[in-house]
Amino acid sequence: MLNSVDFSGRPFHFIGIGGIGMSALAYVLASRNLPVSGSDLRLSHITDRLEAEGAHIFNQQQAENVGFFTRARAGEANGSAKPYELPQVVCSTAIGESNTEYREAVAVGCPIFHRSDILAALMNERKGIAIAGTHGKTTTSSITGYLLLKAGVDPTIIIGGEVSAWSGNAYVGQSDYVVAEADESDGSLVKLSSHIGVITNIELDHPDHYSSLDQVVAIFEQFASQCGTVIGSLDCPTVRDHIDLDISYSLQADSGADYLATHIRESAEGTTATIWEQGEKLGDLNVPLLGLHNLSNTLAAVAVARRLGVSFAAITTHLPNFQGARRRFEHRGLHNEILFVDDYAHHPSEIKATLEAAQVQRGGALPSGRKRRVVAVFQPHRYSRAATLLGEFATAFPRVDRLLVTDIYSAGETNTVNITGEQVAQAIAQHQPNTEYYSTLEGIKQTLETSLTPGDIVIFLTAGNLNSIIPEVMAAYQSVPQPEAALT
Repeated sequence: MLNSVDFSGRPFHFIGIGGIGMSALAYVLASRNLPVSGSDLRLSHITDRLEAEGAHIFNQQQAENVGFFTRARAGEANGSAKPYELPQVVCSTAIGESNTEYREAVAVGCPIFHRSDILAALMNERKGIAIAGTHGKTTTSSITGYLLLKAGVDPTIIIGGEVSAWSGNAYVGQSDYVVAEADESDGSLVKLSSHIGVITNIELDHPDHYSSLDQVVAIFEQFASQCGTVIGSLDCPTVRDHIDLDISYSLQADSGADYLATHIRESAEGTTATIWEQGEKLGDLNVPLLGLHNLSNTLAAVAVARRLGVSFAAITTHLPNFQGARRRFEHRGLHNEILFVDDYAHHPSEIKATLEAAQVQRGGALPSGRKRRVVAVFQPHRYSRAATLLGEFATAFPRVDRLLVTDIYSAGETNTVNITGEQVAQAIAQHQPNTEYYSTLEGIKQTLETSLTPGDIVIFLTAGNLNSIIPEVMAAYQSVPQPEAALT
């Protein structure tokens, strides 16, 4: 399958090209001057960037889109020009057999690839650095790519998030290295064979694909066996017990890991720690991201960078300027002294880590002596995840002052388990009494527009569309004075 991906000039057509993973691959191919077309029902700044790079974008999915380049070549003024071959059609797991373009591609005989096939082929061309794990992939791959880029290694970078340092979710470098986020959600992780593989942690996060943690472990074990060097966290018991690591890292001083972070100091500006490499003190490192989980992600990136010969001096020079990936504790705005934060957390472990970071951000009391409130707004993602992990979700919101829960974002799933967002809210309310349920985003929006107070930290936790209401909620506090009662 991988050897049949053709990078010699045959066109590619992406069904759902605007997706965060699909668009990164399309950008890399378009940057190589390969013919790229794609369709998406919703145009965005991501599809605009692809068009600027030379990709042809359709805002409707219809059968004739598949033959765009064949028709274009056949219609050239020089009638003797040889038509392009049928395009290589790229899909994600979200594209079903009922999709109009997919059916057309099958009918006319186009080669059809999953997006993971394209990623694997790109990584096989060069020296792949695959960042895998249930949580932290985007942040770890972003930091890794950033450090290597700033240190002059100039890798190609393909990730599932947007980073301001390269103005998007992909960057095309000139070296032999490719840093890529490796996704285990659909089992496609096993297609990758990498020069370096990183495993941040292993948990059950996709019960729509896996029936047990053992199945997830098996996927990571196979992935590890296909990597030249395996780097992993000893702080995850599942990684420690099941993965044969070449290089380890940990935040626990007595773990015996190859890379350690000790003397950890957290503040509202980030985290500082002393870094050790195989028992030798490298020095102090300032990480401009909140939370111990991000210190762990950074330690993984340091291990990769050091493996490729990057000096610790270069790491300490450049890392403090890293601005993070979008939707990873992303500050969306500060209005009327209310901080609005957008975060992709949707698994109980991710939610806990994000809320721990919020406690650091909370800092001290306000000038009035009143304590800052952490207001969490949560949209469960997928019925299967909500049902399988309901017990973990119930205890995932400690120390929040107020929690608003809305209905479940289906992500295309059918609700075969008969679970609702209200049931999720009820389970959480048994442990967190300040829980409110709203059946619609509009209901949450209207409530937030009138009930926040100066000093609040409002965190939107979602892998769905909850963050779409953030601009309107912020707007309510940009120009309208806060009621006198709310200031006391």
